Amino acid sequence: MGSEHTPTVLTIAGFDPYGGAGVVMDVKTIHALGGYALSSVTAVTAQNSTGVKSVQNISPEILRAQLEVLLDDISVDAVKIGMLADKEVVRSIVEVIQKYDLKNIVLDTVLVSSSGRQLIREDAVEVMKKELFPLVDLITPNIPEVNTLQHHTYSGKESETQEVAQAFFDLGVNAVLLKGGHSEAEEAIDHLVQRDDTMESFAHRRIDTTHTHGTGCLLSSAVATGLAKGLEMNESVSEAKDFLSRKLEHADELDLQYHTKNEEKREPIF
Repeated sequence: MGSEHTPTVLTIAGFDPYGGAGVVMDVKTIHALGGYALSSVTAVTAQNSTGVKSVQNISPEILRAQLEVLLDDISVDAVKIGMLADKEVVRSIVEVIQKYDLKNIVLDTVLVSSSGRQLIREDAVEVMKKELFPLVDLITPNIPEVNTLQHHTYSGKESETQEVAQAFFDLGVNAVLLKGGHSEAEEAIDHLVQRDDTMESFAHRRIDTTHTHGTGCLLSSAVATGLAKGLEMNESVSEAKDFLSRKLEHADELDLQYHTKNEEKREPIF
């Protein structure tokens, strides 16, 4: 399978002081799955259980310095990319990927926070599609992200997946995990479609919990960890989905004490 060294994953994402998403969730996930996490921050957010209050982007110069100082020193087996606020940050990452010939890249196409705040500028979305998509091995959009990226009306049905996936392949993507958590189906069904036209669906029962903050971060970093271990794409996705389900089943064991009662709060998974 993989080599004998510790599977090493580089996460490039935003910082969440609440601890449930972004690089914090990525690092927790990677370590929980037996990998070692390197991290670089694209933006610093101010957020809690009620949502994102403000965002400060990291300069592309500092981001590139973070990445290069790590990659000059340590070999990485996979990369997870999350929040990308502006086109300069996107282009810095593209240049670093090309310079260091990075492989096993998973892009979580974060566009809007769970509380509804726009996290990426419109011009950055276009640069991401044109310049970053051809370099990544997997993107993991949810239903709203698919419809924003493609100006589509995708609803999560299996009959729609090949057409939606092909539109991403036309942009250079090698594989797409179409997440079904926002669908109205009784089960949450994700569809993995690869460029060779193979498709595999992963169904899990929905779990009634307020601990849903950072699910996309957890899933994408778990997939990257599987790839870092030498697993095939479908195996990595399957193991990541199982890990997410197990964490959601036990998420209520995390009992944080909040100052105010808020029925709409989104709590960390672990």
